[in-house]
Amino acid sequence: MSCGALLLAATHSGAGKTTLTLGLLAALARRGLRVQPFKCGPDFIDPSLHQIVAGRLSRNLDLRMCGPDYVRALFARQLETADIGLVEGVMGLFDGGLASPASLAKALGIPVALVVDAAGQGESVAAVVKGFETLDAELTLMGVIFNRVASPRHLELLTAAVQANCKTPVLGHLPKNREFAIGGRHLGLRMGWESPLSAAQLELLAGTVAREIDLDLLLDRAALAGRPGHREAAGGQRPEAAAVLAGQGQGRKRPRIGVARDRAFCFYYPDNLELLQAQGAELVEFSPLADRALPPGLDGLYLGGGYPELYAAELAANLPMREAIRAWSDSGRPLYAECGGFIYLCQGVVDREARFWPLAGVFPTRAVMRERLVGLGYREAEIIRPCLLGERGRLFGHEFHYSEIESMPETVGRAFRLAEGREEGYQIHNTLAGYLHLHFGRTPEAAGHLLAVAAGCRRA
Repeated sequence: MSCGALLLAATHSGAGKTTLTLGLLAALARRGLRVQPFKCGPDFIDPSLHQIVAGRLSRNLDLRMCGPDYVRALFARQLETADIGLVEGVMGLFDGGLASPASLAKALGIPVALVVDAAGQGESVAAVVKGFETLDAELTLMGVIFNRVASPRHLELLTAAVQANCKTPVLGHLPKNREFAIGGRHLGLRMGWESPLSAAQLELLAGTVAREIDLDLLLDRAALAGRPGHREAAGGQRPEAAAVLAGQGQGRKRPRIGVARDRAFCFYYPDNLELLQAQGAELVEFSPLADRALPPGLDGLYLGGGYPELYAAELAANLPMREAIRAWSDSGRPLYAECGGFIYLCQGVVDREARFWPLAGVFPTRAVMRERLVGLGYREAEIIRPCLLGERGRLFGHEFHYSEIESMPETVGRAFRLAEGREEGYQIHNTLAGYLHLHFGRTPEAAGHLLAVAAGCRRA
């Protein structure tokens, strides 16, 4: 039985949520606890870091993209085999409306541990904590953790101010230490498998957390406030996608779906892959970087997002794979690609040094890397033309990219219309691609339609 859960949030972006999350995951795991990590929002990178430390897949909990029923059911199911759940927030606690950490904590019925960046702050920190604990009466703040504390005297000032003026207890702190810094790049922090924190850094972080944060108090307060939300989530009606993930909806013939998986293509929601498997798919991983040919006997291809721009030279040099994927698309067999996968299907990519790298050449346009974000935010797409994901209906996802295509000829079909009127979801033959990262939690029928098309093409 789970002993509770908590959400680790912060006053603002950059306050140290990820560092503290990794430290807590490591410190609690060293106590012998099975810690189930989660990430609030659509991010792919932080969950990969969680997985390396906790040894368990980290799940995205996103009310806006997946809906509350799916999120509650997923949360409850993952906690069935854990001792405690730890959700890392995003941005500031109240930032993002429905997508905010505050909204998620209330939907799940779990308390919040608030990370406060104490650098440059003294007694005024009490006003910050007071504001966060009183802004929303429905939210439970279980404790405060100070980050970047300069000295023992600094900690005394901060703690005394909060104890004198606020109801929320101080759980502990992290001292200012550059050894805790996590490496990053243009899409955010580095992926977990890239080891942005060395083993020595992680050991130092875990030891510091165990020494400077009252883990017993944290666990007690998580258990006290977390159980009601777990019962509510577990007892609620399970939506269709959650039922599929639980093993229902089987019986379809098993189409083999090739999934591009390597350093260049690494952005996949685990739920999407599991929804495909639960509906009968056999997933076969391959590497557009290293493999010279596609795996045999495939019925469809799925190219997720990632970092093709960082490995453009290697991808361009693998001509046999580029030609194999181009031939696959030309043959009319199903191919679905998102963001980085879409870039790979273009004629090529122009990097930030203005060098052009040829890629698969399925779509008659080039992707160009920019210095600033080109697309960012949640997207709701209406299917306006039959495609791999259905003939009608709505799809839900997120967009986050630094590249843009030069232009797309009008002869190339568009399957989606976004809320602002822009059309996306480019179609050639039986290939569907675009910049959207879709989550099938609210629309498992989209995953089912993709498999049905793949099975139909195999029979043909």
